Amino acid sequence: MNRIVSMDWVANHLDQPGLVLVDCRFTLGQPDAGKKAYLHSHLPGAFYLDLEKDLSGPVREHGGRHPLPDIQILAGKLGKIGIDENVHVVAYDDQGGAMASRLWWLLTYLGHEQVSVMNGTFSRWREQGYPVTAELPSAEPRTFIPRTQPRMMADMNEVKQKLHQKETLLLDSREEKRYLGEEEPIDPVAGHIPGAKHSFWKDVHNEQGGWKTPEELRQLFGKFPPANEIIVYCGSGVTATPNVLALCEAGYRNVKLYPGSWSDWISYRENPIARGKEE
Repeated sequence: MNRIVSMDWVANHLDQPGLVLVDCRFTLGQPDAGKKAYLHSHLPGAFYLDLEKDLSGPVREHGGRHPLPDIQILAGKLGKIGIDENVHVVAYDDQGGAMASRLWWLLTYLGHEQVSVMNGTFSRWREQGYPVTAELPSAEPRTFIPRTQPRMMADMNEVKQKLHQKETLLLDSREEKRYLGEEEPIDPVAGHIPGAKHSFWKDVHNEQGGWKTPEELRQLFGKFPPANEIIVYCGSGVTATPNVLALCEAGYRNVKLYPGSWSDWISYRENPIARGKEE
């Protein structure tokens, strides 16, 4: 199953039975913007899942700003829009794949093998003259049975245990100024997890805004020393997921997401914090 599919592929399969399109548009700081944009126009047949209402759980003391949702609740929502093990899900957004990759990761983590991200934003889809609609789709409910893949995730304790281990590479996906601790516009503490290397998630894109090829991604990540596993994080576990997907496309086999990410790490006051570049 291709993790990334072209807009042409999506356009040619719009009426294919067994394909479910999911609109994941969401704007941080404007929680209603994505749903409003979806109601105005979307890909024909696409359903909408909201980053904070559907693809995240309630915020608590620990777990970060976008904790993972309750598995059974999410499974119920997926089944409601017609997703089970027999369908191919294609996610898209207008944020360079950040929100769509979150759904890709969640579905993969829940054991769903047929899931892809569209290579191109909704805006690009519309600019290219592909069809859009305001008509809301209907679905025949199905039963989604989660089969979680624990190897895809690392929690805070595992990250802390593996600090500075040569066998593990920590990868920070945020903007460089946030990684360096020079500024922090969202979370209350600036800096990064000690030992983490940096690769801004938007670097997985080419100059046209699409996803880089597997070879280009291998070149992008080739600057990092070899490791048996890579644990990827960002601010809250959302924009790390494009890096997770890109690493998989580049051929890395042991890639984990730290879902709580920086916002979870700093919720434990005893956790160490680093600033500046890592050698």
